[in-house]
Amino acid sequence: MKLLLLFLLCVSSVQSQGSVDYDEEDESPVVDPRGHRPVDKRREMAPTLRPVAPPISGAGYRPRPPKQGKTGDKKERIVYPDAGGCKHALEELGVLCPTGCELRTTLLKQEKTVKAVVHDLKDKVNTLSESSSTFYEYVTVLEDKLVKRQKQRKENDDLLSQYNTEVELQYNYIKDNLDNNIPSSLRVLRAVVDSLHKKIQKLENAIATQVDYCRSPCVVSCNIPVVSGKECEDIIRKGGETSEMYLIQPDPFTKPYRVYCDMETDNGGWTLIQNRQDGSVNFGRRWDQYRNGFGNVAKSGGKNYCDTPGEYWLGNDKISQLTKIGPTEVLIEMEDWNGDKVSAHYGGFTIQNEGNKYQLSVSNYKGTAGNALMEGASQLHGENRTMTIHNGMFFSTYDRDNDGWVTTDPRKQCSKEDGGGWWYNRCHSANPNGRYYWGGTYSWDMAKHGTDDGVVWMNWKGSWYSMKKMSMKIRPYFPQ
Repeated sequence: MKLLLLFLLCVSSVQSQGSVDYDEEDESPVVDPRGHRPVDKRREMAPTLRPVAPPISGAGYRPRPPKQGKTGDKKERIVYPDAGGCKHALEELGVLCPTGCELRTTLLKQEKTVKAVVHDLKDKVNTLSESSSTFYEYVTVLEDKLVKRQKQRKENDDLLSQYNTEVELQYNYIKDNLDNNIPSSLRVLRAVVDSLHKKIQKLENAIATQVDYCRSPCVVSCNIPVVSGKECEDIIRKGGETSEMYLIQPDPFTKPYRVYCDMETDNGGWTLIQNRQDGSVNFGRRWDQYRNGFGNVAKSGGKNYCDTPGEYWLGNDKISQLTKIGPTEVLIEMEDWNGDKVSAHYGGFTIQNEGNKYQLSVSNYKGTAGNALMEGASQLHGENRTMTIHNGMFFSTYDRDNDGWVTTDPRKQCSKEDGGGWWYNRCHSANPNGRYYWGGTYSWDMAKHGTDDGVVWMNWKGSWYSMKKMSMKIRPYFPQ
């Protein structure tokens, strides 16, 4: 029914188009079917008459050959294109008329195109649908994470709020202490510091008094015997038989000075020039202090005279002067921390003056300690042992380097590394003036410079054993 209505509509439109065409033809001017155009004499000039050429002479054209009949001469029927199997009533019009069949054909063609487009759109829609599904899932996951993060953030906010509350409480507590308790505590501490400062000042004054009191040689409050002499051997010959502190005067042109005389060991008469027994005196001294002497010569053992020797060094000038009076012997005694005792006796002992750097000379050894001064350390051999011989060496202190260690490094100095003044070679087999270590055995990590700097006699106890006691005594030598 729809197609029929569409067909009638097309026919009516065609008829109306034909009537319109006829009306237009009636209004157009009628053209005279002649071969020339009339001349307008008012506007155009009369045509010029040209002379007529004479006829061409000669034979004329030959007659045309007769045309043979051909099947192809027949007028071919025009076949108009057919679309959809439908034609107009007039074949000449063909499919030019928009009939229902033509519209159907057009619609069918458009349907194919539209189907392809629709199919493509369906694919794209499916793709978009899948993407939307994926995006939706992703958004769902993000929403879940967002919910978790919001929950976690809320927990963090609660925890932070709790911490802030605790910090605020601590701050208030500290502020209250600073405002109230600290000032009072500071006042108490200031009072304690002031009290300690006063006590320190008293102790410093007491120490200064003791330093002034115990300058070399130490001034002691002891009764000094009336008997005196050039040295202790002279005193014992004059009747001084007790071991105590005496005054001696080797040279009548010099002032007398105090010494401790041992009147008991090996018939007595020994002048004590060095003594170590408790570590109460530091032997790491300068050159001038070793020259003049230092320490405590003697102290009272509960009697009214000084019968107990102290730790001291008599002084290089005095020792040199005593050895110049005549032939002198020296006795070196030592005791370990178990109470065992040994000694080293040298029948010849001489110390040169300061101009000769107090050079040492010893000879005629006998004893039980080992001949360290003349032969070096018995544990070493060859050149290493030779480096530890003290006989013939100059005296060295940390501020006057005269040892046998020849080096361009000023830090390599025996007196600095071994803790005292002595006749060092490179460096020692005996070190009576070294650092005092309680208990005997010590190690390199206990030493200031990592060296064997104790009160050492290597030939008896080795390098890492510091004696409890060690002393040096001299007297005139009388061959027997």
